[in-house]
Amino acid sequence: MSVEQVSEKVCGLHWFKSSYSGSGGGDCVEVATGLDAVFVRDSKAVEGGPVLRVGRGEWAAFVALTAG
Repeated sequence: MSVEQVSEKVCGLHWFKSSYSGSGGGDCVEVATGLDAVFVRDSKAVEGGPVLRVGRGEWAAFVALTAG
């Protein structure tokens, strides 16, 4: 599996809030797609918070598991 925490600043990505995130502000996950990866972050910790980089194949497998 190809998942890593990104240490450099990720710029130029269009982030969107997951439809599975709660509306009460507790569970807020944002995702953005890059050329070869999907990036995931906590929307409450945008500035300087951790960002995970997930390979596109691994992300597709994750979505398939959670959608079914």
